[in-house]
Amino acid sequence: MRFLLIGDVIGRTGRNALRHFLPSLIKERSIDFIIANGENAAGGFGITKKVFSELTSLGIDVVTSGNHIWDKKEVFEFIDKEDKILRPANYPPGTPGRGYGIYSKKEKKIAVINLMGRALMGIPLDCPFRKFDEIYESIKDEVDIIVVDFHAETTSEKTAFGYYVDGRVDIVFGTHSHVQTSDETFLPKGTVYITDVGLTGPLHSVIGMKIKEPIEKFLTGMPKKYEVATGDLLFQALFVDLNNKKIERLRLIHKV
Repeated sequence: MRFLLIGDVIGRTGRNALRHFLPSLIKERSIDFIIANGENAAGGFGITKKVFSELTSLGIDVVTSGNHIWDKKEVFEFIDKEDKILRPANYPPGTPGRGYGIYSKKEKKIAVINLMGRALMGIPLDCPFRKFDEIYESIKDEVDIIVVDFHAETTSEKTAFGYYVDGRVDIVFGTHSHVQTSDETFLPKGTVYITDVGLTGPLHSVIGMKIKEPIEKFLTGMPKKYEVATGDLLFQALFVDLNNKKIERLRLIHKV
């Protein structure tokens, strides 16, 4: 199986980058399964039904998320109905949506689990490590491949989680920081790991947003309204070929 794991898609610019790069990548690399973090895909904050449908129409099999999943209240209207969108599984019981899904592709059953870290996130979440254990025990005998999007702030929590699940999971890819890390690797027991796959959106930005307002906020401490930057396109992802034990970090740029 060949996977493409795409970093946080930022607004319309990120969706433009998907439209520009995905068709050729799917064809040239014979991609079998695509996961993209879409929690910033609608205006930089949250996701709508229209944007979700746009992402899946481009060939994305599963849309994962994180702390911004609830930013667009429209999400409550469809998150329980669509099995291709996930929210972090370690939200407390009773939270709308689902935290993992099992999908069939090329005669394989693929489990995709979405989890969120707790360090510096400011959200009262259940333990992602123990939540993983719970899910793993319930699905391990019925799936062929397990992939985890671990959405977290600190590199230490992401790394610790990678080693914690090493050998039980096929792929762990980190999201949330919007900055791609250069530590893609096979962990000792065989799990593919990267701390963060980065963002897909504007090349020249402050983690996806127009540059002026974040600088002013740092200078003055005053709140500012952030908007998604435009201009040159950046596509960041991790390509994984499980059959041939190959991983490649992608950072593609298109000048507009």
